[in-house]
Amino acid sequence: MKDRLHQLLDNCIEKGSEVDLTALVHVLEGFQKKIDKEYTQYIDGLLHMERKIDRDKKTCEITVPLNDVWNNSLAIVHGGITATILDTTMGTAINAILPEGYGAVTNQLNIHYIAPGIGDSLRCKAEIIHHGSKTVVISGEAYRSDGKKIAYATGTFFIIQK
Repeated sequence: MKDRLHQLLDNCIEKGSEVDLTALVHVLEGFQKKIDKEYTQYIDGLLHMERKIDRDKKTCEITVPLNDVWNNSLAIVHGGITATILDTTMGTAINAILPEGYGAVTNQLNIHYIAPGIGDSLRCKAEIIHHGSKTVVISGEAYRSDGKKIAYATGTFFIIQK
């Protein structure tokens, strides 16, 4: 496995453009943070997620730096990346207030894309709308670094026993 990894890295370093190498460094730095236990999940490390949770207000905010890795062919953040960050922000807000032994999983996620995801970072905020015994309804918003809202989401999450 290590030989294959060295082979891949050597090939990428040799043949990659500056843009390719910058993207690779971004991904590897995030992976390193997961290995160093700065993050518990690979997705957190790969996206370099910075989380702020307010359990009293039942909110969460996640900010990620943007990188060419996450862009689509139009050089804007791929909608799936925006969806992933919104989903993570919403799920984090819910999981932060659930009792020990319970977790939340996405049942339904609806996203309205409003503007292109460009700039230096993406910031997502989520707020719980309704907390029932089996489901939670939540809203989320995504903003680019200039403050423009790029997406609005609503979701329903199942509460499950771990």
